[in-house]
Amino acid sequence: MTIHFEGAGGMEYGHLALHTDKYQINMMYAHWKNGTHNRKAVFEAYFRKLPFGNGYAVFAGLERIVDYVRTLRFHEHELAFLQKQEERYDEGFIEELRKFRFTGDIYAVAEGTLVFPNEPLVRVEARVFEAQLVETALLNFMNYQTLIATKAARIRRAAEQDILMEFGTRRAQEAEAAVWGARASFIAGFDATSNMRAAMLFGIPAKGTHAHAWVQAHDSEQEAFDRYAEALPDDVTLLVDTYDTLLSGVPHAISTAHRLAAMGKRMSAIRLDSGDLAYLSKEARRQLDDAGFSDVRIVASNDLDESIIAELKLQGARIDAWGVGTQLITAADQPALGGVYKLVAREAVQNEELVPVIKLSGNPEKVSTPGRKDVYRLINRRTGRAEADYMAFGWENDVKRGDRIKLFDPMQTYRQRFMTDYDAVSLLQPIIIGGELKAELPTLSVIRAEHRRQLELFPPEVLRKVNPQPFPVVLSDAVWEQKKRLIEQYGPHQQ
Repeated sequence: MTIHFEGAGGMEYGHLALHTDKYQINMMYAHWKNGTHNRKAVFEAYFRKLPFGNGYAVFAGLERIVDYVRTLRFHEHELAFLQKQEERYDEGFIEELRKFRFTGDIYAVAEGTLVFPNEPLVRVEARVFEAQLVETALLNFMNYQTLIATKAARIRRAAEQDILMEFGTRRAQEAEAAVWGARASFIAGFDATSNMRAAMLFGIPAKGTHAHAWVQAHDSEQEAFDRYAEALPDDVTLLVDTYDTLLSGVPHAISTAHRLAAMGKRMSAIRLDSGDLAYLSKEARRQLDDAGFSDVRIVASNDLDESIIAELKLQGARIDAWGVGTQLITAADQPALGGVYKLVAREAVQNEELVPVIKLSGNPEKVSTPGRKDVYRLINRRTGRAEADYMAFGWENDVKRGDRIKLFDPMQTYRQRFMTDYDAVSLLQPIIIGGELKAELPTLSVIRAEHRRQLELFPPEVLRKVNPQPFPVVLSDAVWEQKKRLIEQYGPHQQ
């Protein structure tokens, strides 16, 4: 869903070919100069560590990735910029970029899926010339939206069945972050957004009240409330903390509610945006109930996150809906996911076979797992619960047949067991094949429903907010043996 608009000099900010790091362009150029740019490569995108200390992440960003890849072109102003670089790229390379189109394959996990460290979320199979270019943008989209969806999922669990509204636009890191962050939040269970552009683009319900400025713009709080209700009588939510919440705001809101009732209308809600939300909500609830307005909801905002919401609920706060902004849209307690994009296989020089490759590191968690892999979610047929995610090569048929397989922790290989009587659900599905979209992407409502269904597959110990139980991500024997073999082959003693 590309939105184009012109900036200074008439350039299109919606053109994203140069939404990349310079080293990608330099590697593409070096491949082109050496005649290796058409060789096939396989990259996998994944993250190494769960954010927020959570037990899972929620994959998001695929729609943005697909739109980017399908519309990826180098426009003349971008090529002109490249011609001015100090590397002095050959004109032949510029011409190669001019005719650039993504012609490869992309496999990905469905948006809304619960995902875990070190398993491929997106696999790109293409000419290395193409696969190298898309790395930066793909990670940018995947990392941000997955992070926000995961934060939103934590807030949804804390809020239980209450209404959740995303209020983060003014604190987001730029316009696109606000829009795509609202979408990611909706995937993971938020009910509405204040961002009108996100509402228009994605069909998310738009919700909003009024600001303190509306009250300040009138001679009295009562006048402000009454005039607002006269203008919008079918959806009145009044912000009651401009002056004094309990002595002024709530009583004046009740007076407006009586005026609406005389017109045959009902006030929707009041909003609390400061102070002791637990105490104020309980007192406001008492005043509203005593006045006969038990159906008027109480909305709370004010720098909320999952911990504050959970604590307020423990204190018995009488809050029906929550507006969450800064802490959600900026993922304030962990502002980056840290996903990576690693080459796992490349076309051999002497033939068209794919050979696995590995990245070694002094940090064990950074050692990559070589080879083109599929990921299966193993569902216990007796319990209906997910028990592990299993990475295997495409040619391994035992897991597809449901044969007895071994599960072991690749970091603690002595911990192992065997599993039978399971269904293996393939997580990586073909999205783009030969540069063309394989099938229409699901609607946002379908993605939300799938996310809710996913949550039911996992035990509460994995889903809990604090100290969650780790969910196993395991390797097949073949994948593990190949990884060990390449570690031995390319280890420092061999260099």
